Amino acid sequence: MNLREKYNIPSNAVITIAGTVGVGKSTMTQKLAEALQFHTSFENVDHNPYLDKFYADFERWSFHLQIYFLAERFKEQKKMFELGGGFIQDRSIYEDTGIFAKMHFDKGTMNPTDYATYTSLFDAMVMTPYFPHPDVLIYLEGDLDHVINRIHERGRDMEQQTPLTYWQEMHGRYQNWIHEFTACPVLKLNIKDYDLLEDDGATEEIVAQISQLMKQHV
Repeated sequence: MNLREKYNIPSNAVITIAGTVGVGKSTMTQKLAEALQFHTSFENVDHNPYLDKFYADFERWSFHLQIYFLAERFKEQKKMFELGGGFIQDRSIYEDTGIFAKMHFDKGTMNPTDYATYTSLFDAMVMTPYFPHPDVLIYLEGDLDHVINRIHERGRDMEQQTPLTYWQEMHGRYQNWIHEFTACPVLKLNIKDYDLLEDDGATEEIVAQISQLMKQHV
């Protein structure tokens, strides 16, 4: 008997993993998908036509980039449910507006008119009863020092060159965002409590918590 059957996780469930950069979303996505025999849904950045332009000029391209992300995530969300669920998703559509678009607006790299247009479109597309929200959003949290250490350990060039102040701000914004999040049930997990790479029992502990949360929201 696999863990999905053992803990009565519906075969059509969609579970989304959220959290700041370096917190372990991709690892969690892969491990849960293997344990539940689900498909994975990872963010595809290889063919994004705006990323290079955006990094060269935030102010000019932030709106275009966020609209692109919104469209791509909306299509991915729709596809997962049309295929009958059974997915673990790396990063949620909600983070785009609650974290990244808002940060650009607050910092002045997205003007008020563009931000109002973006949030209006997001609300019309996503914040409705007709949008297929995930069954559970798993929020990975950890103290800033732990997250920074993980970022340094994986050694991605762009992340190594990013100022510490950026990670500090991002960490704070995620904490504020999840405190207000109500679109679907949330399971908060602290990354220091689970070692998915070394502890074979950690994944099952998480599956058990997912099962309990889903039963509470039937």
